[in-house]
Amino acid sequence: MEKIKTDLLVIGAGSGGLSVAAGAVQMGADVVLLEDHKMGGDCLNYGCVPSKALIAAGKQAHTLRNGAKFGVADVEPQVDYAAAKDHVHHVIGTIEPHDSVERFEGLGVRVIQERGRFIDKDTVQAGEHEITARRVVIATGSSPFVPPIPGLDKVPYLTNETLWELRDQPEHLLVIGGGPIGIEMAQAHLRLGSKVTVIEGAKAMGKDDPELAAIVLDRMRAEGMVIEEGALAEEITGKAGDITVKAKDGRVFKGSHLLVAVGRAANVNDLGLEEAGIKHDRSGIKVDNSMRTNNKKVYAIGDVAGQLQFTHVAGYHAGVVIRSILFGLPSKARQDHLPWATYTDPELAQVGLTEEQARKKHYGQVEVTRFEYQENDRAIAEGKTTGLIKVMVVKGRPVGASIVGAGAGDLIGVWALAIANKLKMSQVAGMVAPYPTIGEVNKRAAGAYFSPRLFENPTVKKVVGLVQKYLP
Repeated sequence: MEKIKTDLLVIGAGSGGLSVAAGAVQMGADVVLLEDHKMGGDCLNYGCVPSKALIAAGKQAHTLRNGAKFGVADVEPQVDYAAAKDHVHHVIGTIEPHDSVERFEGLGVRVIQERGRFIDKDTVQAGEHEITARRVVIATGSSPFVPPIPGLDKVPYLTNETLWELRDQPEHLLVIGGGPIGIEMAQAHLRLGSKVTVIEGAKAMGKDDPELAAIVLDRMRAEGMVIEEGALAEEITGKAGDITVKAKDGRVFKGSHLLVAVGRAANVNDLGLEEAGIKHDRSGIKVDNSMRTNNKKVYAIGDVAGQLQFTHVAGYHAGVVIRSILFGLPSKARQDHLPWATYTDPELAQVGLTEEQARKKHYGQVEVTRFEYQENDRAIAEGKTTGLIKVMVVKGRPVGASIVGAGAGDLIGVWALAIANKLKMSQVAGMVAPYPTIGEVNKRAAGAYFSPRLFENPTVKKVVGLVQKYLP
């Protein structure tokens, strides 16, 4: 058994763990990184990267079918599903070297490809290695949650981890779960030519602003997707190519393939958290606002910390803990400025409070300013007029923004910046956006906040009248 002492031990080589390891070693710390599966974690291998690659393939097929309005004849694309998956794996392979063992060893990180498990509050065992570290960061991420639906264990089903090895296109894909993962993959497969039925126990896209979610779901239904809400799966039967899902209310859905996408579970099992005295539950490891556990040597970041489950959030957490671990400075994580996006077409993005949340939290103080995509010249030129932006404002400062429409995931960054730095609406309105761009919707939304104050204010009109009367 090799005994190792180090400054920093990172358990998990997903986006958060890799960010901590790279940042710490380049600033002079001695770092050991443990990963018993794939470098890059869920994001690179099963999540963000492959899903966006498949979405891009579906979008290309959709574009070919819908060219007539631009004077280009509609064409029914010849979809090669296996080739689309080749595209997915090519994208993964292109990004993979950035997250590889070789790159991190080149930076000076000692990478041990074994599972790490606490054997006491100070020591982690990984294979034939016993490691003690001044600080430990747990970044083990999350995995697909598979619900205990009777019969599910007797039929073949897919998750976001196994979907990427499927080479034969589903004739009719049943998707249990109408959240971001389920909806994104449902639309991608629909556009690639599969029939798709989404089976959701409550409301599809139920965590998003309902007005904006309805715009996305209406588009999907118009494209031919069947979305069944209030359909809680009660029993699953069948075999490969012939699967039946029975809902609690008696509805029955039949398809050739089944994708289970009902959420994710934090990877807390078999880490020896009890031996380390680290508090946790089903949602993840308990941390304070500095991402530190009750074991003061140990931090937890990303999905395993039981907060927002997004790659960029894990990266943000990495920055928070590096400040504390390397420099001994106080560093606290915030959540109010963290954006997220669902990469459907149209996209849906959110930062801060939704309209409903803002009205509850800031009762009587909230103003909601809006701007429609149909009033944006670039959106008109490109036929992308479905969408709107809503900004929730309290005392002249944005506290939340919701966007649905083309490029919403890119546009939300302006409002994340504004909320992070407590900017005023006047500062966003003062931005000059190039014309014609979709990005102008942000400036126009900020301008819409001031329009009634300027154009409908009798005092303003009176002042302007006096100035014009006496101005030499």
